[in-house]
Parts: sequence; structure tokens; C-alpha cells
Amino acid sequence: MPDTPSAPLLLGNQPGSFPHSVLAERHPAIIKQVREAFPYTPAQHRALDELLVDCTEGVIEPLPADAPDRDHWQAWGLPEYTGRSWFDVPWLWSESWFYRRLLEAVGWFGPGPWQGIDPFRPFKLAELDSAETDQELAALDDLAARPAAEQAQALLHGSLWGNRADLGFRLSAQGARDADAVPGLVADDSDRLWSLLDRADGATLCLVADNAGRELVPDLLLIAHLLESGRVERAVLHVKPYPYYVSDATTADVVDALRRLTGAGGAAAGYGRRLWSALADGRIVLRAHPFSSAPLPYEEMPADLRAEFASATLTIVKGDLNYRRLVGDRLWAPTTPFADVTAHFPGPVAALRTLKSDVITGLDAPTEAALDAAEDGRWRTGGTHALIQVRVPG
Repeated sequence: MPDTPSAPLLLGNQPGSFPHSVLAERHPAIIKQVREAFPYTPAQHRALDELLVDCTEGVIEPLPADAPDRDHWQAWGLPEYTGRSWFDVPWLWSESWFYRRLLEAVGWFGPGPWQGIDPFRPFKLAELDSAETDQELAALDDLAARPAAEQAQALLHGSLWGNRADLGFRLSAQGARDADAVPGLVADDSDRLWSLLDRADGATLCLVADNAGRELVPDLLLIAHLLESGRVERAVLHVKPYPYYVSDATTADVVDALRRLTGAGGAAAGYGRRLWSALADGRIVLRAHPFSSAPLPYEEMPADLRAEFASATLTIVKGDLNYRRLVGDRLWAPTTPFADVTAHFPGPVAALRTLKSDVITGLDAPTEAALDAAEDGRWRTGGTHALIQVRVPG
């Protein structure tokens, strides 16, 4: 990265730090929630109990030779980290490993009757069917009468702030309290985002989704608007190949969201029908690349994914986890230029993200000082601030 000093990788081995709290507190809470969500068998309960001890007190263990994804994890660093504490390896890697092991414990990989059953599905559906979602969909009726530019900006901000619905984040009490706070943008490159799409003919948008439910719905609404307005001709929606990080979107979650829209009535149903048709005729394409669930930064993406992003008019990267993967999961100085830490990305890229971890770049010094003065360090992880950052290759 040009003239950018390195920064320390985030680890979970410092008590009192945010990464440590995720590994020591949030992951056990997730195990408890998952085991209560299904009538799992005694064998599955034992596996979950073993994972609870392993992830808090144990070390990284190798995968069995017949594990279906063993080759991926071998390439993603498992040999290097085997035998080390979960707290002493990079936080991004340890978090991803937790979800991989959780799926194994509940029988996701099979064979058996629980193969392919999403352990997070009850939480996703509950959120999708909530009264809050009803209110958000009903608001689309009023939006339809607004000028096109106002609609576009509202849907962009809906996609941005929808990230506060992240279910994994809600597992912490602090997150639940802060999620309703009045937030503010700490960086806003939305004008650059629109200008990229407005000057391109036959534009292709890649959108790297984050969470399902109340975040995925506004992502889909934004895509529908961009297609209908002619700002993009084709959209590629990247989702996870398997359940990940509690609420990350999979293909099944896209289908659930479309059914929720089409069944809602009013303007929401119209959006749902148009999205369904766009998927059927190829204007929207789903991708579930294995690297979407890799425990690595996007700087290490494989050649085929790099080529796809390089060919896009714009790639929108959604959410906190994808931001960490985009800029590198490091404790950057907040004023580190966003353009420098994303110089590896092969095409124009925009980050839409609410702040829910320590990683942050691209702030100006007065903004950082004002945030620290008002909230000490809480603004980094509370989910009450957000950013829209854009980089265009020079």
C-alpha cells in the first residue's frame, strides 16, 4: 500500500478489548442461543458443549481428512495456527473458525437429517417477520411519490443504516442499547458513488452483502431502484456460501427476503416482483464464492474473484465484517487514508458500513477529535455512526 505504514493485526488476547469480549462472551452466548433454537439431539448438544470449552479454553485443532472444506482451510492458514489458542491468532481468522466449527457441531456438513439446516434461521425469520420490518416496508408507499433523486438517496441510506439490524451485534447488551441512538455519518462520499454510476453506460454493480433480514431487504431495494432507474444494467449480489456470523446473508435468505417483499402488499410487493423477474432474466445474478466466508482480507482474494470485481463499474461492500476484510483487520490510525488501504482492490469500490468494531480509516483529524471528545472510544464499536467511503483507481 503506497506510503502507508503498517498497523498491528487485531487479536483477541487482550482482556477488556472488543475482540476479547467477542471471543470470550459473544461466542458462548451464540452457542447458547443456537442450542435453544432447535430440538437438537444429545450428540449435537455434546458437540456444542465441547465447542464452548474449546473456543474459550482450547487450541485450534486440525480438520479431519474427510472434511469437505479441508482444502480451503489448509490454504487459509489452518496449518500455521493449529495448536495455538483461539485468542492468539488473528481475530478475523478466529471468528471465522468459530462459525465453521459451529456448523460442524450442529451437523450442517452432514451426512444426516440436519445437513444444510441453518442454525441461525429462526433468528433471521423472526427479524424479517417483525413489526419493525412491517413499518419499514409500509414507508415505501410514501417514498414512491418523492422525486427520483430523493428516492435514490433514501434507499442508499436505508442500505447503509439497515446494517444496525445485525443480529450478532444485538447479542451484546450495549449493542442493543446503542442500536436506537440517533447516528451520524463520519465520512460521506455518496456524491462520488452516484457520479460513478451516472457516467457509466451499461453499468455492472457488484454488491457484497452482509446481513440477512432487515439489512438485506434495503440492499435489494437499492438494487431494484438502480436497475429501474437505468443507473445499472446488471447487478451481481455476493452472498455467503453457508451460514456465517449469525446473520450473514445466504441464497436462502435472499429468497426469504423476496417472499417477504412480494407478500407485503403496496409498493413493497412491486419491488419484490421486479426483483424476482430480474433474477429470473439474469439482470441480477447471485454469487456464493467460497472466499466470501474466508478468514482473510480481500487483499488475498483469488484471481477469479479479482477479475470479477475488476470488471464491475462499482463494487459496494456492505457492513462491518466486509469493511474489516476490505481495509485489513488492523488497528489503523483513524486518519489513515481509505484510498491507501484499499489500493489493492482491482476496481472502484464503495464501503457502506456502520461502526461496530475497532477498525476505521479515512477520517479527518477534526472528526476523530470530536468523536473522542464526545464518546471516548465508544464511537468505534457502538453502531451509532456510519460511513460511506469510495475509492476509484487512479
